[in-house]
Amino acid sequence: MINSILLYPLLFHFFVAIVALFFWRDTRIQRVISVAGSIIALFLSILLFREVWYNGIITMQSGNWKAPFGITMVADTLSATLVLLTNILGVAIAIYSSTSIISERAKFGYFPIFHLLLMGLTGAFITGDIFNLYVWFEVIIISSFVLLTIGGEKPQIEGAVKYFTLNILASVIFLTAIAVLYGLTGTLNMADLRLKIALVENQSLVDIAALIFFIGFGIKSAVFPLYFWLPASYHTPPAAVSAIFGGLLTKVGVYAMIRVFTLLFERSEFLDNLLILVAVLTILSGALGALIQNNIQKLFSYLIICHIGFMIAGLAMNTTVAFTGTVFYMIHDIVVKANLFLVGGFIYRLKGSYSMRQLGGLYQSHPKLSLLLLIPLFSLVGIPPLSGFWPKISLITAGLTTENYLLIAFIIFGSFVTLLVIAKLWSEVFWKESEPISFKANFKSFHSMKKKEQFSLVFAIALLAFVSLYIGFGAEHIQNLSSRIATELTTPQLYLDAVLKTK
Repeated sequence: MINSILLYPLLFHFFVAIVALFFWRDTRIQRVISVAGSIIALFLSILLFREVWYNGIITMQSGNWKAPFGITMVADTLSATLVLLTNILGVAIAIYSSTSIISERAKFGYFPIFHLLLMGLTGAFITGDIFNLYVWFEVIIISSFVLLTIGGEKPQIEGAVKYFTLNILASVIFLTAIAVLYGLTGTLNMADLRLKIALVENQSLVDIAALIFFIGFGIKSAVFPLYFWLPASYHTPPAAVSAIFGGLLTKVGVYAMIRVFTLLFERSEFLDNLLILVAVLTILSGALGALIQNNIQKLFSYLIICHIGFMIAGLAMNTTVAFTGTVFYMIHDIVVKANLFLVGGFIYRLKGSYSMRQLGGLYQSHPKLSLLLLIPLFSLVGIPPLSGFWPKISLITAGLTTENYLLIAFIIFGSFVTLLVIAKLWSEVFWKESEPISFKANFKSFHSMKKKEQFSLVFAIALLAFVSLYIGFGAEHIQNLSSRIATELTTPQLYLDAVLKTK
């Protein structure tokens, strides 16, 4: 009965989506169901995390088929942490959406699809079967495509076409890699694959399969040169949708890459060098892209790419300290990036534009709100003792230990560019004189909202800002968590013992 707890967050999001469908035309009830359901799902994810933290890896075999013959669900510390973060974001974005998503969009199924997306993300994090991971990826793509296109505005459709095309290509590549691996080993269970891959006589085919996985997950993670779909699409939907995309969707690709290259495949010098090259070019391309942006949401999109490079750098160095930095940075980045897109949407509600050239005077007109918005901005930069600072210490320490000075240089370069673009954003949006802007017809500004609606927007941002502050000021706890995850990743036998019951 204890093991079934790992399914509770997943099944509950599915239940919430079904219940919301019964109130298809009553968007007011849908909003209440979504917020209440997200809070309960967060409580269930806390129970899951607590169980894993105190009692170790939890596994569940579908249909009571023993591994590797059935579909295995696994919650190790990494999975439980990501499920918890998914549901923290779920609560904040559900609250934000309850005000920001207009009824016309809600009537097209925004709230049910939102919870199906959270279900897909949860499933991807807890599956122990490589084909089942592909299935959850498809649930994520379908749900995210619907969220991306709800409203049917031209920029949304253009962005959705690019998003869907590249992600479907990634899915085809991923499925091809699975087919190659199954042909070589005859199994799909990730723990069993670890054992069977080592017995394959033709290791060149295994290396090819690893490279195909890297390309598929690389597209989903938006690494160089496979990132062009992200800045073309993430700025087009409503801010609430951009937030869940920016916070979690690319991190699913990074998670899959970490899982596959620590559990399934033995690392080779070629793969390590490839990861180093990709990390460097991803940081560079994301940083240069952010430098030339005028649109706030596009700027945040390029910073996603830049900071994905930090995580790939940690994966490339392949040490416990490096993985500690990667996991810590992922935890920080999930929260901060989601909050930044909410901040962008909030600024749009205040000023009616995403263009930094048209904005200004925000600190003068809203000093208290500006200080709140400053928290995720400074956290992203990594100003001590905020959350973005601490994981870089682990990454740089790992770089010094492994003598990867090129990666250290580009991590510092990416951090400097982040500081530069955030300083530019603060100067343009908050400090300079305000420009008069004509609000669009039917546009509901922050000031025209009811007090309750205003509170929902501010509370969602404040909630994630509080989590960011906890990550920064409670860095010792997050460091211990990240260190434990890194130890599990570098000791795959723990995973094998839990899944295959070899102890």
